[in-house]
Amino acid sequence: MGTVSLPYLICSILAFIPALTLHEVGHAFAANRLGDPTAKRAGRISLNPLKHVDPFGTVLMPLLLMVMNMPVFGYAKPVPYNPHYFKDPRKGDLLVGLAGPAANLLQALAGAAVAWIIALALPVDALMAANVLFRYFYGLFLPLYVLINLFLMFFNLLPIPPLDGSSIFAFFCPVKYLPAYYRIQQYALPIFLVIAILLPEVLHVNPIGAYLDVTAYNIFDLIFP
Repeated sequence: MGTVSLPYLICSILAFIPALTLHEVGHAFAANRLGDPTAKRAGRISLNPLKHVDPFGTVLMPLLLMVMNMPVFGYAKPVPYNPHYFKDPRKGDLLVGLAGPAANLLQALAGAAVAWIIALALPVDALMAANVLFRYFYGLFLPLYVLINLFLMFFNLLPIPPLDGSSIFAFFCPVKYLPAYYRIQQYALPIFLVIAILLPEVLHVNPIGAYLDVTAYNIFDLIFP
């Protein structure tokens, strides 16, 4: 395990909390707009992070990844919703599933836009040398905020429950195969966690890192100054 600096830890936490909170609010908001009040009644259209915390996916897993100097991603408590409220349950399920990653994409673009405005309007090099707070904000927090949102977006698009990709995959999966897919789902997350966390440490094989290199890091290079 590597050594994590205190500024990196603080900036990672400050970036991760709004990224994950707005991800879950996106799900709840989309379900409510589609006619399902379940998430609203459960208090999930809320900017209070405590409403969305999953002890492992929101706290332990991201902290473990930080300590191991790996990309920070995770998941929150699944937003409760009832597809029977939707006019088209399969389409509604897809839209609710996409709303969380879409919220992360919008946050990543907003963070990159702020960085571009600063880069174009201010003497960045001089401020980085003279002002510690600016150096941490522009040089550490903003890139982490954009990256963590991209990590969360692509991580949650994987077709593994409780991740959003499972509902997205179900939309495109032929109906006759859905029962088999749902049976497999109950075993998918433990296997995935072994692949995501243990393989890089034990066998030094990191398929999730390779996936994020191709997706999140490449998009980061495109949008961040």
